This record gives sequence, structure tokens and C-alpha cells, in this order.
Amino acid sequence: MRIAELSRRSGVPIPTIKYYMREGLLPPGERTSPNQAQYEETHLRRLKLARALVEVGGLSIAAARDVLTLMDSQMNSLSALGKAQYALTTRREHVEDEAWAEASRQVDELIAKREWRVGPRNPARLSLTEALATMHRLRQDDYFALLGEYAETVGHLAELEITAIMGRPDLDSMAEAVVIWTAIGDAVVSSLRRIAQEAETARRFGGYVDD
Repeated sequence: MRIAELSRRSGVPIPTIKYYMREGLLPPGERTSPNQAQYEETHLRRLKLARALVEVGGLSIAAARDVLTLMDSQMNSLSALGKAQYALTTRREHVEDEAWAEASRQVDELIAKREWRVGPRNPARLSLTEALATMHRLRQDDYFALLGEYAETVGHLAELEITAIMGRPDLDSMAEAVVIWTAIGDAVVSSLRRIAQEAETARRFGGYVDD
């Protein structure tokens, strides 16, 4: 297919397709002339995945490229799956103040209490610490009473997801599921949480938020 058809079938504008190719998210097509290239179904699938990671999953171009590069590599070990999952977490700078120290202690304690085997360099561990440190700085102290319940809930969710992913026939399809379910699943969980919050508020007080 030509780039116009690739754009039509994917819903991605041609300038965005070219941008993704320049940034390494999408491989170039096969040149048929100096100004034209041919694209395959694999390009269409890759383009849809790249767009989903960036526009729905909220990944930066650089993070999406790292994830897609890992998916292209020979995913022949569970550690490779872990690397793909790690690449999905945005790494941010943080301030190591009193709030950070207290949050770090709480994260370590929570992980130990749950008996979770989590690497010390897991970027999600650091992002959780920064989130809790921010709660401390904003004096949202009653929030921390909910951490145990949060951990229980997401632990059950993780068990369901990993069981389903491990049922796939090979590591390549497992890696794809890890990437898609983590990136897009974050948006699903966040949206469901907001829907449930409105539903619970309506149950307690009646009416709807937009009434």
C-alpha cells in the first residue's frame, strides 16, 4: 500500500506518519521510486501500536521508541519482558527531602509487607515514592491509611493480568501484551476509577456531577 492508504487505514495523518518514521517508531517502506514507497500490513499494525503508545498511553516519543525497540529485539527471556515493562514508566527527577525519605520508607515497608520481589531500580518504585512524597508535602496524611487496600487491589489485578499473559503461546506475544496492557491498561484503570468515584458519590449524595 502507498502512504496515503496507510494513513487512511490507520487514521494517522501523513505528516505524523513521516514524523514517526524520522523518530524511529515506524520503519521506512520499501522504495519503489525516488519519491514513493510501499508499505505492508506490518507497517499498519506497527503504526497503530506506536500511535496508541503515544496518544493513549501518554508515552513520550523517546519512551515509545525504546519500548518498540525492545519489542523488535529477540524476546527470549523473562528479563526481556521486564525490560519492556520498565521502559513504559516515565523517569522523572526528584527532590530527596524529608518527605522523600518518609515516602521511601513507606514504599520499602509496603513492598516488604506484601512480600513482593521487586528490583531496587524498578522505575515504578521511584515514581510511587515521588507520588507519596508529594502527598506528604501537600499534607494529605489521611491518604496513607488507604495504601494497604490499594496494594491489595492492584495485587489482585496484577495476578489476573499476568495469568492471562502467561497463557499466550510465545514470548513475542507475551511481550506485546505486556506493552499494550501496561500502557493502555493504565488509561483503562484510571478511567474506571473516575467513573467509579462519580458512581460512589452519586450513591451517597444522589444525582449526577453534571446535574
